[in-house]
Amino acid sequence: MAAPITHDQWKSVRSSLRRVGDRFTEMVVSAPDARAEVTPGWSVSETAAHLTVVAWLYTSLVRPAEVPNPFPVLDGWLDDITVDDIDDFNELTLRDFTERDPHRLAELLNTHIDDLLTSTEDFDPTLPVSWLGGSRVPVAGILAHLLNELLLHGHDMGRALGMTWRIASADAAFFVELFMAGVVRHGSGRLLETGQPRSERPIAVEFRSPYITTVTMVLRDGRVTLGEPGRRPDVRVTFDPAVFNLMMFGRIGKLRALLSGRVTIGGPRPWLLPAFLRVVHMP
Repeated sequence: MAAPITHDQWKSVRSSLRRVGDRFTEMVVSAPDARAEVTPGWSVSETAAHLTVVAWLYTSLVRPAEVPNPFPVLDGWLDDITVDDIDDFNELTLRDFTERDPHRLAELLNTHIDDLLTSTEDFDPTLPVSWLGGSRVPVAGILAHLLNELLLHGHDMGRALGMTWRIASADAAFFVELFMAGVVRHGSGRLLETGQPRSERPIAVEFRSPYITTVTMVLRDGRVTLGEPGRRPDVRVTFDPAVFNLMMFGRIGKLRALLSGRVTIGGPRPWLLPAFLRVVHMP
């Protein structure tokens, strides 16, 4: 089972989000050319706009009564999104949100991160809120997901611009421990219903790192649950979160991650991991 979210984790993920957000916006405003391509089809400005959209939307998700959905184009659609629909989500929101001035975007992103942190300051970090695809995520997991978005897109931007962007393993670990485990604990809804072939047998994968409490996830009949303590896993993934997240989101190849020694795969049936990851991949 996943460990409960502690007060120290709550304080730490909040501090990390603010610190990494500041680093990201500093890079946006210092970019020599805001039109420079960061990833295929996205410039510096479009990348910053995407992060602004996410931070603004997340404030709405945690405080729906006070902050109406800022993107009406998503009304009636959020609950039906799967992980494979994220490109459509990005296209719709970036079409709806037209600001592209880098200095204005940096200001807006900082404001929405501040709003998210302020509006959740007195929250129970374990409180589940509705997320994409009818999934439920603890508030701490919402912050961890935004933090991971900043870390990944900061990596993209730094590489494209030739600027230094370091991902601290302790920051990256929040994605697995607070977000991934949180979604599995509270229910993934339709998020993982992507039509991928289902394994004929349950697959238990243990995720182990010095930066997290070990967690086991079990894929059975297309649904993912947390494994019972002491259950022997089929696959054991031992990882440095900074490399693991880059691998899981396609920033580095699996072979490169394995050759680095910072991601290792073991257990009695490691060949079952690809079938697990065909279903269990996160947006």
